[in-house]
Amino acid sequence: MYPNLTGLGITDPKQIERYSLRQEAHKDVLKIYFHKQKGELFAKSVKFKYPRQMKNVRDNSSSQTYKQVTEINRNLTLVIDELNLITKPITSTETDIKQKILSDLKHLEKVVTCKIAEIEADLEKLK
Repeated sequence: MYPNLTGLGITDPKQIERYSLRQEAHKDVLKIYFHKQKGELFAKSVKFKYPRQMKNVRDNSSSQTYKQVTEINRNLTLVIDELNLITKPITSTETDIKQKILSDLKHLEKVVTCKIAEIEADLEKLK
């Protein structure tokens, strides 16, 4: 039912909770988050990088100059269409964005705390 997600190696698309998309240099980075399973501290996620497609387009209709522009990879648009069917994204309001930022900060704090504890435990083993 979701051939593009299956092609990425996602065997159970119904476990997808949400996704994020950002641009880094000449790549689009898609991160897919899965529902947290019982006993897991953090939900699993996978990251995919898609190179942006380069195109030369005429600067304006009267001149012979061209400029290079980038656009989203066609495969990525197909994956996003399938993700939108699964996640049913809703439009965000300002308060939703504030809540998301606070949630992201709390998540980051937990990740950093766990990583520090892990490094300290490794240091204790070396003593």
